[in-house]
Amino acid sequence: MKTTQNTILITGGSAGIGLEIAKLFAQRGNQVIITGRDEVRLQQAAAQIPNGVALVSDVSKEADVHQLTQRLTKDFPALNMVINNAGRALIYDIADPEANAYEKAYEEMYTNYLSVVRLNEKLLPLLKKQPEAAIVNVSSIVAFVPSLLAGYSASKAALHSYTQALRIALEDSSAIKVFELMPPLVNTEFSKEIGGHNGISPALVAQELLLALEHNTYEIRVGQTEDIYRLYLSSPEQALQAMNSSRKLIQKQPELN
Repeated sequence: MKTTQNTILITGGSAGIGLEIAKLFAQRGNQVIITGRDEVRLQQAAAQIPNGVALVSDVSKEADVHQLTQRLTKDFPALNMVINNAGRALIYDIADPEANAYEKAYEEMYTNYLSVVRLNEKLLPLLKKQPEAAIVNVSSIVAFVPSLLAGYSASKAALHSYTQALRIALEDSSAIKVFELMPPLVNTEFSKEIGGHNGISPALVAQELLLALEHNTYEIRVGQTEDIYRLYLSSPEQALQAMNSSRKLIQKQPELN
């Protein structure tokens, strides 16, 4: 997959991994469009992206997705890469009857999985018009081995399964390549409540994505994700224990977003 002269949509592109991907790919001569819910933060991010375009859009809202699809089709007909990075993670104890686990898990599943399915479905007709195109779904290390962030883990596992199925469905019928980016803990605002300061740099994640696209590496297991994956293949029980070695994570803390 070429990594220059693309027109790229990055959801959740105003901070963290999404912003670092946007900056790196813009530097390589790509037209980058970022979306997010917060207009102020989005404009601040766009100022860091050469020739970047910022569109306020919430992937979890059907009306926003409809408007975004219309805008992209009209103003960016050369769109050939979609990076589904927007996500939601809520910290709660699934064993606590007062935690409202159902509502929170529903929100995570809707944002992290179903919203990706919807946006991809809406943009596939445009992507199929291009000589070469790509979809990148950003999942997580917990797609393989769940953490105590149960709803988030389940949504990323669903996204992983969907990504594999979409890759198979498209491999003979179009020029669309389907990638999955699976970071471990990353040092971002998104993850600060779960010890994100111990994580890797989001810039490193962006660089790993760039290299994977260049080499058509479809499953991009960054850093510790590769280690956990290998352990999972040899011993799922040990991998689960390693992932959840600290049980202090789930407390009454703010949501991650």
